[in-house]
Amino acid sequence: MKTYTRQQLALRNGQDKPEIWVAYRGEIYDVSDSRLWKNGKHYEHWAGQDLTDELPDAPHTAEVFRKFKTIGLLTE
Repeated sequence: MKTYTRQQLALRNGQDKPEIWVAYRGEIYDVSDSRLWKNGKHYEHWAGQDLTDELPDAPHTAEVFRKFKTIGLLTE
């Protein structure tokens, strides 16, 4: 599976490139087709970021990521 840096992930924020990606626990997901991530924003969360530390505050579990295609792995 392809790997991406945090800088590469940050460019997939719905503003700089047409892709809208988020990371969770080292995996990167394509949320471009989700109406909830329109323009790269989902409530107070922005795409192009690692959301691992933010998920505990969400009203849903990590199961939500099963809906999305895994694009690659996040490297340090």
